[in-house]
Amino acid sequence: MGETLNSDDGNTSIAFGSSDELDEILEDEDAEPTNTIITQLSDEAKLKMEVLQSLIEPCDRKTYGIKLKQAAEKLGKTVRTVQRLVNKYQEQGLSGVTEAERSDKGGYRIDSGWQEFIVKTYKEGNKDGRKITPAQVAIRVQVRAGQLGLEKYPCHMTVYRVLNPIIERKEQKQKVRNIGWRGSRVSHQTRDGQTLDVHHSNHVWQCDHTKLDVMLVDQYGKTLARPWFTKITDSYSRCIMGIHLGFDAPSSLVVALAMRHAMLRKQYSSEYKLHCEWGTYGVPENLFTDGGKDFRSEHLKQIAFQLGFECHLRDRPPEGGIEERGFGTINTDFLSGFYGYLGSNVQVRPEGAEEEACITLRELHLLIVRYIVDNYNQRIDARSGDQTRFQRWEAGLPALPNLIEERQLDICLMKKTRRSIYKGGYVSFENIMYRGDYLAAYAGESVLLRYDPRDISTVFVYRQDSGKEVLLSQAHAIDLETEQISLEEAKATSRTIRSAGKQLSNKSILAEVQDRDNFIKKKKKTHNERKKEEQAQVHSTKPFQTKEPVESVEETPQPQKRRPRVFNYEQLRKDYDD
Repeated sequence: MGETLNSDDGNTSIAFGSSDELDEILEDEDAEPTNTIITQLSDEAKLKMEVLQSLIEPCDRKTYGIKLKQAAEKLGKTVRTVQRLVNKYQEQGLSGVTEAERSDKGGYRIDSGWQEFIVKTYKEGNKDGRKITPAQVAIRVQVRAGQLGLEKYPCHMTVYRVLNPIIERKEQKQKVRNIGWRGSRVSHQTRDGQTLDVHHSNHVWQCDHTKLDVMLVDQYGKTLARPWFTKITDSYSRCIMGIHLGFDAPSSLVVALAMRHAMLRKQYSSEYKLHCEWGTYGVPENLFTDGGKDFRSEHLKQIAFQLGFECHLRDRPPEGGIEERGFGTINTDFLSGFYGYLGSNVQVRPEGAEEEACITLRELHLLIVRYIVDNYNQRIDARSGDQTRFQRWEAGLPALPNLIEERQLDICLMKKTRRSIYKGGYVSFENIMYRGDYLAAYAGESVLLRYDPRDISTVFVYRQDSGKEVLLSQAHAIDLETEQISLEEAKATSRTIRSAGKQLSNKSILAEVQDRDNFIKKKKKTHNERKKEEQAQVHSTKPFQTKEPVESVEETPQPQKRRPRVFNYEQLRKDYDD
């Protein structure tokens, strides 16, 4: 049965047919707009109808002008547009001022080439264990348009509409329910009021530090301290991009080392026993951190300017939840089974944990790298439900990141100043002698040494020229060319050598002083005894001496000086002639 809805003024009526007839009309793509029956009004349509009905009511010219301006402000349109709507409403009724259904509803206003590219990209991205989402396909469409030089390309909503039937068929086939998108899109609020909406991998990186709850020892078993752990995380995928582990307190140099590790391709030896690859690399577009002094340094600003990314500070501490959650997982899931684990709660810290510590910094580095590569980055991302963190990072890349050479990142290395080049091209650092090619020509000059504290078997020698650092050469540790030694190992060795040398030196010094004192005492004793004996002999011989001084002189005659012998030269010549 049909229904008729009368307007308040009784002049306009809208006919409603049966539900079956209504469905047929809505599904008919060739139906004319005048035949479209409005069954439900949106809020915008209701507002528009109320405003237009108020304008149709009879009034004087002045009042109509005021009402017309108020209607234009309420609808957000110009006065002329509102006048056109009034005329159209009077001629065609409500259907004339409401948006009619598109004649091409259900179809795609893109060519077959784009449709084929979207479907092919989605299917290829979900083969061989890889995962890709419609949003990631939309990013690739944008990249493809840029490569072809096209300004117009399918938007992300069009990509969703193209892929929705494929996704629905796949879900029905697998008979599983789609969990959908959990939460809203990731975004960060900066301190300067800017909003960073994360769209793809390597778009926004986060960096932060923490002191791990485990006590470490040196290579000789002596208890040292808790290490500092710096982590770089990709906001889009929650994938750990790079780390730095050491005893150095947080600083711009530590941040720079972690950034260098995150940007480079990572190659590890068989010593790490990795089953997967740490395949993340590249340069971020933005670095999102807290407001610490190390993140506000000029050094980090120089690195950002040279490598082409922007630094942003968090508006509030909760903005760093991604980093803090990762630290919590590492502390509880990874470190809790270690000897020397202290726990995050000081009040319930286990007794004797420091005495049980037996892990060195190098051993912890080997273990934590494997945990990140084979465990943390391979876990399913909670938001997608079907992608690991690494898979999400890989699928979320708009394009493959550019490979960066290590020399481009030397600005991120630590440096030690005031080192002089010795004759022959030698340099000394941490009690290790280095030799580099072409350094002999700079003997006597002061240079800068840059190095990676994880491996100081090779250092990079720079010379300052007009305020710039110019690379002279690489210097390799003598007799350690094929070895790897960290800065902490070198310092521990130096401390042990100095301690042993100090003990040996003290022992020899004490022995020398003791022997010298004993010798002097013995010499003094012998001298005193001899003097006493001489005095005793003198006193014992005095009664037997005569009182006549002459006889005493005769008994001990004094030796007389011999006069020089004089020869007669004339007499000698005559004797010689005869």
